[in-house]
Amino acid sequence: MLNNLNLRQKFTILLLVILVFGLSLSGLALSSLLRQNARQDIASTALMLMETMSSVRQYTNTQVNPELADKLTTKFLPQSVPAYSAREVFEILRKTADYRDFFYKEATLNPTNLRDKADSFETEIVESFIKKPNLKETSGFRSIPGGDIFYIARPLPIREESCLVCHSTPEAAPQSMIALYGTANGFGWKLNDIIGAQIISVPANKVINKANYSSLVIILIVSTVFIAAILLVNFFLNRQVVRPLKRITRVAEEVSTGHMDVEFEQFSNDEIGNLAKAFKRMQLSLEMAMKRIKRSQGNTGN
Repeated sequence: MLNNLNLRQKFTILLLVILVFGLSLSGLALSSLLRQNARQDIASTALMLMETMSSVRQYTNTQVNPELADKLTTKFLPQSVPAYSAREVFEILRKTADYRDFFYKEATLNPTNLRDKADSFETEIVESFIKKPNLKETSGFRSIPGGDIFYIARPLPIREESCLVCHSTPEAAPQSMIALYGTANGFGWKLNDIIGAQIISVPANKVINKANYSSLVIILIVSTVFIAAILLVNFFLNRQVVRPLKRITRVAEEVSTGHMDVEFEQFSNDEIGNLAKAFKRMQLSLEMAMKRIKRSQGNTGN
């Protein structure tokens, strides 16, 4: 089949095969790399949000809680709880377009507010932090009924003794808190114990879609550049190789039928030009040979 194609068509097919093969091979590597980059980008945003929530927790614990301590004897105010403040601030943040897909939870093994109760998967994360005190962060993908999510988690230890006022024993806790939440949960905490994990998650398709979009843009750019290169190669091939070869072929056909008045033009000093020189020398040799034959025939006639 290739034998029936001209030189330009063969080069075009070769370049197209290289394009398809190159895009297929590089596409797989590029997709994996961009997915990893998208994951790191989203993880970086999640960590920034987590640091912000930690700052909210510290602010609540050191500045808000002392101001509300006197009121807790008559009425328990959730705003004095760092976990509550962090969660509420994050929910406000989620109202903005850039962060609406992020979710924040302080998953706790034994929380006062059952809203923060760790599920089985989150419990495994918390227990891994307890078993490995040097583990400061973990991340990965998780499947849930609503679809896969990407999560990043950090341990949540008790660093402030003020936290133990509400969580050491029911007797030490404010009666207003006991009246609201009861005595069944949220007690027995100790200083420096890891009681939960800060977890920020985002739908996995956000990571995948971002990577796929980047892959598509890059592949389109590469394809456009390569197609432009194919067109330029075809233009150069047609101008510098195909046309001169066609002219040389046409002149050679004229010479082969006895028309010696045509000439092989030398258009360049490259291989095509050298081919034209060779044909010109062949033409001169053929003319000389034909003249000798004619002289020989003339002498024989005499």
